[in-house]
This record gives sequence, C-alpha cells and structure tokens, in this order.
Amino acid sequence: MSVSFADVLPIAILGGILGLDVVSFPQAMISRPLVAATLAGALVGDAMSGLLVGATLELIALETLPFGAAKYPEWGSAATVGGALFAGHATHPAGAMTMSIIAAIATGWIGAWTMYQLRKLNAFQAKRHCKGLEAGARGTVIGLQLTGLSLDLLRGVLLTGVAYTVLRPLAAMTVEVWDMDAMMSRSLVVGVAASVAMGAAWKLFHAVPWARWTFIGGLAIGVILLITK
Repeated sequence: MSVSFADVLPIAILGGILGLDVVSFPQAMISRPLVAATLAGALVGDAMSGLLVGATLELIALETLPFGAAKYPEWGSAATVGGALFAGHATHPAGAMTMSIIAAIATGWIGAWTMYQLRKLNAFQAKRHCKGLEAGARGTVIGLQLTGLSLDLLRGVLLTGVAYTVLRPLAAMTVEVWDMDAMMSRSLVVGVAASVAMGAAWKLFHAVPWARWTFIGGLAIGVILLITK
C-alpha cells in the first residue's frame, strides 16, 4: 500500500500539535490517547474507530506519569498514528487493532527518545544564552521559548509523519496474512491493556489516600448510569 504526501500531511500536522501539548503548550490534555486517537480517526473519516483505539491506549497510558525529567512515551503523536491506522480499516479486520496498538506504542517510545534529545538541545541553547537569562533579558527569554516550542512542534510533525508513512504499509501487509479470529485478536489486546491499567490502579490505591474508594464510587456511578440509560 503506497502512502501519498496528501495522506500523510494532515496526520503529521495533527500529531505535531498534539505532541506539542504533552509538555510544551498548552498542556490542555488534548494529547491524551483517548482524545488524540479520536481526532486522528475523525481526520481519516472514522472517529469511532479512533475512539476504540484511544480507549485501549488510555488503559496502557495510565501506567506512565508524565512529569519532571522522567522518560515516558510521547502519547500525543503515538495515539495519532494508532488512531489513524485503525480508522483506515473501516471493517475492523483481524489484526487491525493489534497492529494499531503496537504501532502506537512503538511510536510513543521513539517519541520519548526524541523528547529527551530535545531537552538536551534546549539545555544547550540555554547555556549559550546564560548571560542574557541571568540578566533577565526579555528578548533572550522569549527567543528561547519560541525556539523550544517550534522545535517541539517540528519534532512531533516529523515523528508522526515518518511513523505513519512506515507503519501504514506494514500494518496493511500484516492484516492481510493475520489468521487469528478477529474477536479473539481484539479481546487479547483489550485484556492486556486492562491488566496494565489494573496494575497502575493497584499502585495508586496503595499510594494515595481514599483513591480506592473514589475509584469504587466512580465505578458504581458509571454502572448505574449504564444500566439506567
């Protein structure tokens, strides 16, 4: 399956914007997998497929805590790739969700490496302009901020574009030879994602007071709403 520039460009731009939200700006949670994959699916023409992948990725993303200088998957661009890949298979054939999730996770970890390299570059730029920063020079501060934001946007665009270009044909070829039942394939993926989420929740229950009761209360309300709908 060939991938044209016209197909890649909108996905790459969306991934760049959502990747920017992870750390740089505006940090409005639009980079969360549930949102990012749904937007990518809508861009391809199937928002519900993007939502399905986003919900699954969100379960996995609960394990990571994106703060400080820690290394963590860059879920904004990654979920964009995963959502777009799955939305491209309108009939949801066997293996489509599995490959979309694998592609998203791989992109996320590569994204983590790119963010780490960008941090080192930002530190190098700050060191070069140390005197201006110490003096509180307005132009220096604004210049470094705009440079950092621009480089992060470019990082997200390139990461998403390259990942989507490489992984879309690979996913299509894999789906063609996938011989596991479609329902079983999706069930295994969701089951693994749910187990990761349960592990993250279990750690949270032991670290945050009242976390388990808040979770149980929210779960009970959700079940009641589902039953009475």
